[in-house]
Amino acid sequence: MELSNPTVIKSILARYGLRISKSLGQNFIVDPLVCPRMAEECGAGPNIGALEIGPGLGVLTDSLSRRAEKVVSVELDKQLLPVLKETLFGLNNVDIVQGDALKIDIKQLISDKFGSMETIVCANLPYYITTPIIMRFLEEHIPVSSITAMVQEEAANRLCAEPGNRACGAVSAAVHYYCVPQILFKVPRTCFYPQPSVDSAVIKLNILKRPPVKVADEKFFFSVIKSAFCQRRKTILNSISGGLHIDKKPLSDALDNAGIKSGLRAEQLTIKDFAALSNALYENRRLKNE
Repeated sequence: MELSNPTVIKSILARYGLRISKSLGQNFIVDPLVCPRMAEECGAGPNIGALEIGPGLGVLTDSLSRRAEKVVSVELDKQLLPVLKETLFGLNNVDIVQGDALKIDIKQLISDKFGSMETIVCANLPYYITTPIIMRFLEEHIPVSSITAMVQEEAANRLCAEPGNRACGAVSAAVHYYCVPQILFKVPRTCFYPQPSVDSAVIKLNILKRPPVKVADEKFFFSVIKSAFCQRRKTILNSISGGLHIDKKPLSDALDNAGIKSGLRAEQLTIKDFAALSNALYENRRLKNE
């Protein structure tokens, strides 16, 4: 089947009595070059297991199956299961699992389906779960070596923004703590049916074996970052003081110890800056509690 052909897509949906679900972010790719390129650049190959989130009609699944040793696709919409059974018929290295990728035990799924095989993620993520899905994989240290995902172009720019520049946000800092991100290529809105109101981009996050900085407490480190960006127009002295309920004097001292000017804004700090500041604050808190 030409699963990227709009006529074929409409025919399949009509035959199964399906309507495109806006609530599930269903937009189907109609450019036949996009999915093969994703499958190629995500690193799928022999002895590599590919985990896909939201296969839709199976166009990316098909491309992954031609390269990866095994493909496991997690689909939330139960109505698409019989469709996938048809569109992926004969692909013996593909396994479809019905479930919510935000709720299922992904670590157990990877262990059960891939064993000791190196696992990568490749997905056309529904836009409304882009950040929650990516952050779940990173924060829960789910054993994958990379995440390749199609996301809204705005989200791609935000996720991949280098800490220390204006485009950076709290999620950008978190992503750079866990991995090395890159934007692979852009995907215009005309490549989808129905056509969304925004363009997309494919990103790849190469998971680091060790973070680029050492922090005394990871949870506290991220709370500092979150509070710093919570009111990003304010200086870090004011935003962190308000966000973490820390008096300005000890916070100012911690900033001095970390070599950071108190008049800077969160977007001007690097990952090393945030690590130095959170470590100084954490040490002050430890000494205070002794």
